[in-house]
Amino acid sequence: MTPSEALVADYEGTGLTLGPHPMVFHRVRLARLGVARAADLRGMRHGAPVRVAGAVVVRQRPGTAKGFVFLNLEDESGLVNVVVPPPLFQRCRLTLVGEPFLWVEGTLEHREGVISVRAGRLHPLHHRLRQVPSHDFH
Repeated sequence: MTPSEALVADYEGTGLTLGPHPMVFHRVRLARLGVARAADLRGMRHGAPVRVAGAVVVRQRPGTAKGFVFLNLEDESGLVNVVVPPPLFQRCRLTLVGEPFLWVEGTLEHREGVISVRAGRLHPLHHRLRQVPSHDFH
């Protein structure tokens, strides 16, 4: 098997892999597009435009959040907190709920030691891996 095929087989069989993170297979192309890794965000300034991408491992839409949706994207270097405003959620609902990998363009926020990206646009990130385990809307 190729490394990509082994990754797909691992996830299909066990829901995880001991091999490379799925985002490793996209990183060269994403870097050319200016997509930052989770580990890079701490060194970037508040308010900077940013692009991030990863496997969606958590989707939350608390009833007290006035329609905001919160995502955690996982890449090969860590987790990225993403805040999705209600109008973007309404426009991109199917993509947000159904896609296992996302590419997000937004604004970097540093607040009280927490780093997040306020999403302005989002896109599916196509991968041979069709599903990753995630915790959705709990």
